[in-house]
Amino acid sequence: MKRAKPLHPDSPLLHACHSKPVSRRDFIACGLSYGAAVLTTGSVFGLFANPGKAQAQLSPDLEALKQLCGINVQGAGKIPFICFDLAGGANIAGSNVLVGGAGGQLDFLSVQGYSKLGLPADMVPTAVNAANPAGGFVNNQLGLAFHSDSQMLAGILERTTLATQAMTNGAVLPSRSENDTGNNPHNPMYAIAKAGASGSLMPLVGSRNSDSGANSMAPMEFYNAELRPTKIDRPSDVTGLVDVGDLFGLLNQNDAVAVMESVQRISDSKLSRVNTNISRDAVIKDLIRCGYVKSADLADRFGNPATLDPAADVDIVGAAGIFSAAEFNGDAEFRKTASVMKLVVNGFAGAGSITIGGYDYHTGERGTGELRDLRAGRCIGACLEYAARMNQPLMIYVYSDGSVDSNGRIDDSESGRGKGEWTGDNSSTAASFMLIYSPNGRPSLLGGSTAEQARHQQIGFMRPDASVETGSSVAANNVNLLVQTVLLNYLALSGEQNRLAEVAPFHGLGNAASIDRLTAFEPIV
Repeated sequence: MKRAKPLHPDSPLLHACHSKPVSRRDFIACGLSYGAAVLTTGSVFGLFANPGKAQAQLSPDLEALKQLCGINVQGAGKIPFICFDLAGGANIAGSNVLVGGAGGQLDFLSVQGYSKLGLPADMVPTAVNAANPAGGFVNNQLGLAFHSDSQMLAGILERTTLATQAMTNGAVLPSRSENDTGNNPHNPMYAIAKAGASGSLMPLVGSRNSDSGANSMAPMEFYNAELRPTKIDRPSDVTGLVDVGDLFGLLNQNDAVAVMESVQRISDSKLSRVNTNISRDAVIKDLIRCGYVKSADLADRFGNPATLDPAADVDIVGAAGIFSAAEFNGDAEFRKTASVMKLVVNGFAGAGSITIGGYDYHTGERGTGELRDLRAGRCIGACLEYAARMNQPLMIYVYSDGSVDSNGRIDDSESGRGKGEWTGDNSSTAASFMLIYSPNGRPSLLGGSTAEQARHQQIGFMRPDASVETGSSVAANNVNLLVQTVLLNYLALSGEQNRLAEVAPFHGLGNAASIDRLTAFEPIV
């Protein structure tokens, strides 16, 4: 049989068994659309935003007033959060992150089950691996167990240092979701914002111009139109967020800040001699004062465009950067990832969604999926490594709409790597996973024994035939409850799981014992 060659990661995927794409989500899932940029600039009406830490010091008198105006918190003090939406139904379980039975990831499935997940008998986790005789095909470098030949893992390891890997851990959540649709309420961004995540410039960013900022929807119970994500998918979107005016075309940054400081002092002096004859005179004066202080603060922090520009960040691009200049300039997904992670990790945004299209890769061969998993891994790894370089904690959540399966036929080409071809959609093999980085050391799993920790690292489980056991967790067959479970784990990282009823009074995660079983980690902050 003549096997088709694997498709380039940017090639569209059009299947005879699928209807023609008609919606924007359809085009993204099959890799035909990336989205256009929208330029967003600051304005005087942003007076009530909550700016982050200053890159330099204002004059002492204005620094004191800045504190009174609330211009002193970076990212609202919450853990930065980034989610990856692999649009189209990517494989996550088995060939990438290991998923097992009730005992956890290493409670292995049947050989037939692994075959459905694209792994032949000689590559199941317990098979003899000449490259690692003692460990088989299991890799624990990130704490979370991956298949050692996972291309998603390969991409993550390629972009992270050993030190970053050693301070990372994760958990996997086997759960069904519908195939090839953006109608799964998968996206947790509004829930994370409701938990308190926010940024100095905006609360949320996303790489798609949609209500969720991603391909999949957000659960309606969390939706808040005031928090709609700002669309960011390229460096120019980031640098266009703040406009400090024409003054910087005439003066250098220090002189421009000094002028703005003088404007504030003059205005404050005049305000003290004026009565607006409005009952809320003091409130109005405070708003005006804070508006001028914020303008000076924005000039102080963002007068140098390199402050926001991911392309000018030497930790992101260049000889010592996460991406080489050629990689950054040649791959739109890398530029998109860099733009979102720059904003989120530095506290300019509280959380961000990155949609990568073209993951409906049941093309009758394996190489296309392997190449796309590798690129997703590189983007995930870039976020982890950037958080490590910035000395910031980070929670990453990876999900997809549905999944794929294999009929067992092997693709023995170089790109196919001797694994099973992806031959169709299968929502029963779906899973999502989270990775947590902490600069204080690898996050610790809950549980007093190895067996208990294994059950916290895998929330729910699969049957031996590699289908999700829908009764294994409340989230296993309910995407809304899956988002609530992600929210619970985000809160728990800050020791705030007791806030779940406050943040989501409608939650369906059950009693305290059930909530404990759905929580993976001890607090990291």
